[in-house]
Amino acid sequence: MEQDQAFLEYVVKGLVDNPDSVVINRTVDEMGVLLTLTVHPDDMGKIIGKAGNTAKSIRTLLRVVGMKTDARVNLKIEEPEGGRGPAYSREESTPEAEEAPQEPESAAASAIDDALGDLKV
Repeated sequence: MEQDQAFLEYVVKGLVDNPDSVVINRTVDEMGVLLTLTVHPDDMGKIIGKAGNTAKSIRTLLRVVGMKTDARVNLKIEEPEGGRGPAYSREESTPEAEEAPQEPESAAASAIDDALGDLKV
């Protein structure tokens, strides 16, 4: 097993609840090394992290590991079947979002709303 793949396996298995479900495929082409990671669907949130910060950090560390061998290492995280995908939106999934009144975010926004309300078109 290559050093970058072993590193990724070590980090990911330390983060997830189902380490036996971790699968890493390594391919090499003219663009560099591509590590494809598949984890248990319940562990996706732990790998991606809040706002994608965990995944971004893992990718950064993999690039550093790749520098030792002069290889560009990229990470692709496979989405499980039936995943939310890019069409998922938090506002669409919560009924409270429709009921909550929209309030101005600042005093400046409130002043602009008042000024626009006074305009007669």
